[in-house]
Amino acid sequence: MSKEAQVTEEQKQQEKTQTEWAAENAGGASNSADDASEAAASNEWGHQGKVQDAPREALEESGPTETAEPAAAAPETQQASPEEYMAMEALVQANQAFTIQLEELKSQYARLAADFDNFRKRTQKEKLELEAQAKCATIRELLTVVDNFERAKEQIKPQNDGEMNLHKSYLSVYKQMVESLKRIGVSAMYPKGEEFDPNFHEAVMREPTREYGEGIVTDEFRRGYMLGDRVLRHALVKVAAASEDDEEAPASETPDSPQE
Repeated sequence: MSKEAQVTEEQKQQEKTQTEWAAENAGGASNSADDASEAAASNEWGHQGKVQDAPREALEESGPTETAEPAAAAPETQQASPEEYMAMEALVQANQAFTIQLEELKSQYARLAADFDNFRKRTQKEKLELEAQAKCATIRELLTVVDNFERAKEQIKPQNDGEMNLHKSYLSVYKQMVESLKRIGVSAMYPKGEEFDPNFHEAVMREPTREYGEGIVTDEFRRGYMLGDRVLRHALVKVAAASEDDEEAPASETPDSPQE
């Protein structure tokens, strides 16, 4: 190949290289232009979004506007409907009825509590009364044994050591029984020399005497006993009466005749 041909070939190669380079640069420029346009568009949309969001943020920061006040004040001026008035009236009447019923139940409960308390006290009193009656009935049966011991004590006179030992043995039993009765609240009456009282004494004889005043107990035939403040058995006694001389003296005396 001649030199001229080689030079021509090299020139064509260079021109081809320049053309490809120019085309590549043109494509990069177009891409840069597209990128620039997209960036501008995005900036424009971002600016518009900020502009659109700005009033809303400003409204949120500034608080409720003046136009919201009538809406808030509207419920105050709103009047209830007739149905609501009727419902409220029904609730008030129901509340009053429940209040009256509650007061009646309270009063009924108070009466029941008072009745139950009275019943409890009455039952307790009746229980104590029954216990006292049963106790008195039992002790009355034992008093006859005490009477027999007292008669034996007064009548038996020991003559020797054997009789004395026997006398002491039943006296110890008598003493033990008396102590037992005292521990449960039994006490003996000693009415001699006291004024006759029908609540405690039972008179079986009246004897005119000057030793005692009229109505005074002079002797005792059967001893009486008490259980606390309750009479177990009345004492059989003899009561002094006015002597015959005292009764005849006022009749024999005549009043002096008045002097003229």
